[in-house]
Amino acid sequence: MGGNGRTIFMAKTSSSSQKYVYQFGNKKADGHGGMKPLLGGKGANLAEMTRIGLPVPPGFTITTEVCTYYYAHHKTYPKQLWAQVKAGVANMEKILGKTFGDVQKPLLVAVRSGARDSMPGMMDTILNLGLNDQTVVALEKASNNPRFAWDCYRRFIQMYGDVVMGVQKRANEDHEPFEIVIESLKKERFGGDAHVEDTRIDAAGLQDLVKRFKALIKERTGKEFPTDPWKQLEGAIGAVFGSWMNDRAMVYRRKYNIPTEWGTAVSVQSMVFGNTGDSSGSGVAFTRDPASGEKVFYGEFLINAQGEDVVAGVRTPKPVAQLAKIMPEAAKELEKVRQTLESHFRDVQDFEFTIEEGKVFMLQTRNGKRTGLAAVRFAVEMEKEKLITWQEAVQRVPAEQLDQVLAPVFDRAAVKSAKTIAKGLPAGPGAATGRIYFNADRAVEAAHKGEKVLLVRVETSPEDLRGMIAAEGILTARGGVSSHAALVARQMGKVCVCGASELHVDYAARTMEVGGQTFKESDFLSIDGTAGEVYAGELKTAPSEIIQVLVGKTLEAKESRTYQNFAQRRFPRTSGQRHGFWRGGHRPLPH
Repeated sequence: MGGNGRTIFMAKTSSSSQKYVYQFGNKKADGHGGMKPLLGGKGANLAEMTRIGLPVPPGFTITTEVCTYYYAHHKTYPKQLWAQVKAGVANMEKILGKTFGDVQKPLLVAVRSGARDSMPGMMDTILNLGLNDQTVVALEKASNNPRFAWDCYRRFIQMYGDVVMGVQKRANEDHEPFEIVIESLKKERFGGDAHVEDTRIDAAGLQDLVKRFKALIKERTGKEFPTDPWKQLEGAIGAVFGSWMNDRAMVYRRKYNIPTEWGTAVSVQSMVFGNTGDSSGSGVAFTRDPASGEKVFYGEFLINAQGEDVVAGVRTPKPVAQLAKIMPEAAKELEKVRQTLESHFRDVQDFEFTIEEGKVFMLQTRNGKRTGLAAVRFAVEMEKEKLITWQEAVQRVPAEQLDQVLAPVFDRAAVKSAKTIAKGLPAGPGAATGRIYFNADRAVEAAHKGEKVLLVRVETSPEDLRGMIAAEGILTARGGVSSHAALVARQMGKVCVCGASELHVDYAARTMEVGGQTFKESDFLSIDGTAGEVYAGELKTAPSEIIQVLVGKTLEAKESRTYQNFAQRRFPRTSGQRHGFWRGGHRPLPH
C-alpha cells in the first residue's frame, strides 16, 4: 500500500514473447486448473473442464498480469496484447465456422471477469457482444427466430450501456434506469401491468426497446451506442478490468481479505443461447445443497432465458429437479456433469450451464459458497465417501463458519403465535428481525445508528453489497436460491428469503404491500431463512438449537434435527480413534 492508502500495482517487465492470452476449445486448452493466479478461477476452470472433455464453448482468457499492467501504466495495455486477442478470436472462428463482425454468420461472444478467488457478482459481465443493426438481422435469418435475435440485441445494449458506458442508477434512484424503460414499455403494451414476464414481449416490442435503450444511452452519456464489434470488444475488456477497482469489488475484497494486487483475468467465450425458445434455457446448479449440505442435485433453471436472468433474479426460476420432466435428455447429461465435476475437483461445485436447442454447454464452475451448516456436512460426508481425507475435511470448515451453526433461531412459541404474511425460497438459514429498508444506503445509515435492519428489494444487485453487509437479513420479491442475493447471503452467513412473490415493493413510495397490509420503511418484519417464511412485526429469538441442547438444556437432542445432523459427526483418526467434529467446541471426543 502507498502512503495515501491506495494500493500500488507493481508491473512485471514484459518481453516481446510474453504470453497474455490462453486459448481453450475443441477439447484442447493452453492452461489448466492449477493456474488460478494467472488465469483467475473462471479461466483456469474453463481450461480444466475443456481438458476433461466437458462441453465448453471455445474462447480465451486474458491473464491477471494484464490487469496489473493496466493499472500500473495508466489504464493502457501491453503492446503485444491485441495481436494475441485477435489470434484468440481467430481460433474461435476456425472452430465454429463463424466470423466476428460478419453480416452473414456473425460470431458473438461473452466477456466475463474472473479473479483468483471467486467474487460472485462483484465484477462485470457482458453477453451477446458483436451485435449491431446489421448482425442482428443475420442472427434473425440464421435462427429463423426474430424474437430471439432482438432479445439478444436488447440484452447486449442493456449490459454494455450499464457496464461500459456507465448508464446506472443515480444516487437518488432506487431502480435501474434500463428496468424503468422496460416497465414503461410493458405498461403501454399490457394494459398498465409492469410486472408481466419479459418473455411476453414480442419481436416488435423488443425492437422498440432497442430504440428506447439507445435513446437512454444518448440522453445519459451524450454518446451513440458503438456499432463496430472490435470497438465493442475493446470497450468490454477495459470495463471488466476497470470493474476490479469498482466500489463493490473493493468492499468485497476488504471483507474477505483478497489482495488488490492479485487483479482479475478476463475470459472471452463464444456465445451459446438459452433464449432461443422452449427447447433452450439456462441455469445455475450445485453438486450438493449449499444451504443444508444434503447430497442432492441443487439449483435452478429458466426456460427461454440467458444465464444472467437466473443470477440477477429478474425472474424466479424453477428447481433443477424439475428439468427431468421438461428436458429429460438434458437432465441426464447434467447429472453426468455433476458427478464428473465433484469427482474431479473433489469439492462441491457451483456451475453455470446453458441448454441450446436441447444441447448442454458448461459456462463455468467454481467451489460452491456454503453456509456453516453445509460446510460441516460436506466435509463429513465427503470424507466418508473417500473423496477427501479427514485432515482436508477439518481444514474445509473455517472457524467463522462454525459461528453460523450457533446463530439464533426464532422462539418456537413466538412462531406458533405469529402470522405468516408471505412465503419465499429459503436461501440463507437462520432467523432475523429488523426494521425494513428498501435502499442499501439507507440500510447502512440505519445500521450505523444502531438499528437492526432488513434489506428488502425487488431483487438485489451487486451495488447493494454495502446494504447486505449491514443488514441482519435480506428479503427479495423476485429471484431464486441461485440469485445474487442468495449467493452472497450464504457466503456471509446472512439470513435470506428470496422470491417472495406476494410482496409488492414501491420504491418511490417507500412501501411494501402484502396480503392487504402496507408496511412503511422502518417498520418491523421478521424472516426465517430456513423455512422461507416472512412474519409481520418483531419476533422473539432464541439461542441456536445446539446451544439449547448442550448448554441451556432446554431442548431434548431428539427434538432438534439441527443437533442430530451436526452435533454427532465424527472424523476418523489415522490411529483408528474417532474425533467428534462438533459438540460444543473443537475438542476431540472419545468414540
